[in-house]
Amino acid sequence: MKATWNGQIIAESNDTIVVENNHYFPASSIKKDLLKSSTKHTSCPWKGEASYYSLEVDGKENADAAWYYPNPKDAAKEIKGYVAFWKGVKVD
Repeated sequence: MKATWNGQIIAESNDTIVVENNHYFPASSIKKDLLKSSTKHTSCPWKGEASYYSLEVDGKENADAAWYYPNPKDAAKEIKGYVAFWKGVKVD
């Protein structure tokens, strides 16, 4: 699987985990230099609190386009250390 935005590959892995139709990429497969920490947080009743990254590619920013669960609840423990994308990031 590949995650791309603004003509750049953000992540690429054959070991994604699919949860609720979202591919979660292992942290080791992500180009971390394209991520910027965000202050956004959301809550999921069964996964826990999500934290976000914004993407920065070639001078363009996609705010809060990636999310992860730093301390997922037990029901979602398999996605600890994984990151998912949305907001125009193409995953295929």
